[in-house]
Amino acid sequence: MANTKNSEENAAPSAESLVSAASRAGARGPAPVHLWDPPYCGDLDMRIARDGTWFHEGTPIGRERMVKLFASILKREGDRHYLVTPVEKVGITVDDAPFVAVDVSREGADLRFVTNLGETALAGPDHPIRVVRDADTGEPAPYVEIRSGLEALIDRKSFYRLVELGETLPHEGSDWFGVRSGGVFFPIIPAAELA
Repeated sequence: MANTKNSEENAAPSAESLVSAASRAGARGPAPVHLWDPPYCGDLDMRIARDGTWFHEGTPIGRERMVKLFASILKREGDRHYLVTPVEKVGITVDDAPFVAVDVSREGADLRFVTNLGETALAGPDHPIRVVRDADTGEPAPYVEIRSGLEALIDRKSFYRLVELGETLPHEGSDWFGVRSGGVFFPIIPAAELA
């Protein structure tokens, strides 16, 4: 008779085992992935596209509840993204950022971002905004940190809204156009390049 325990321990990671573990963790509230450091179990054929669509084995995951469940156990370590449970950690591919910021609104002196999965973050020291410019075209790619190193690519309409809320202030010895939130000024582009 085969040893069932050993065959389970050597099984390849699967989306089903992650769903089961995430469901158990989610029943108690947000998963505390920052506290978990399980062994790496390999990569899973899962990818998050630049537009925020999640794919499993090349097929889009159409159930938002399932995507939110996976997102609840998402963790970033260095440049890699993982789905993490208390007992396993599997690598996934993220084309750009794992989330997309689909809305931004002014709340007093703060900017509140909403992601494609309904998560929110107030921009500030714990949720910084950064803009990366393409070296060839100069096109901006704006991001806001949503949680624990996980960023959202700010969609075009929300970026235009940020620009409408922007102002020019001194930053690191020159004038920059940017936005303020949470007591922090986030530079977007040197003011001299606006002309």
